[in-house]
Amino acid sequence: MHEYSIVQALLDLVGAEARKHQATGVRRVRVRVGELSGVEPELLLSAYNLVREHSVCQGADLEIHQVGARWTCPQCATDLPTGQRLQCTACGGPARLAAGDEIILEQVELEVAHV
Repeated sequence: MHEYSIVQALLDLVGAEARKHQATGVRRVRVRVGELSGVEPELLLSAYNLVREHSVCQGADLEIHQVGARWTCPQCATDLPTGQRLQCTACGGPARLAAGDEIILEQVELEVAHV
């Protein structure tokens, strides 16, 4: 299950951000996961809940925003309807995946001590 390695990389990124901002903790982590990324959101959340216990994210919730696949024509920028042939209906050009294969750390909500 590769979700564990994804969670470890995520925790490394969040840990680096927390150190950079001298945070005392993390409250929330938000990621964007595309439907074609090969990541199962439920498995990602389960892996996160197991691995976060001994990290800066120990008390942080994980929000997962799923992104649907979106295809577009690189020649004329026409969006193609989902489930259709991967060829532009306007100019006949081949379609290109514009969204839906990403795994992106979108936001980290940090706790910072006031001095």
